[in-house]
Order: sequence, then C-alpha cells, then structure tokens
Amino acid sequence: MLIGYARVSKADGSQSLDLQHDALRAAGVERDNIYDDLASGGRDDRP
Repeated sequence: MLIGYARVSKADGSQSLDLQHDALRAAGVERDNIYDDLASGGRDDRP
C-alpha cells in the first residue's frame, strides 16, 4: 500500500494541492491514502 502526503505552507488559499494530488495519483497512490496538511510555515506564538 502506498501512502501520499501533500502540504501547502499557506492556509490562505493562495496555494493548491491539485498538482501534488495529481503527481501522487500518477505514482499509484489511491485517493483514500492521500493526506493533506494545510498549515502555515510561521507561528504567531514564538518566544
């Protein structure tokens, strides 16, 4: 079983997971085994 991971660093919608999903599907990863991470690379609560 293959598992895929797609991530965008901006949660504001300016980046898309579509190209990553397409590449993972082309590599043989089933759609149900692709996991997305929509997180910002920055943190507001830095010390």
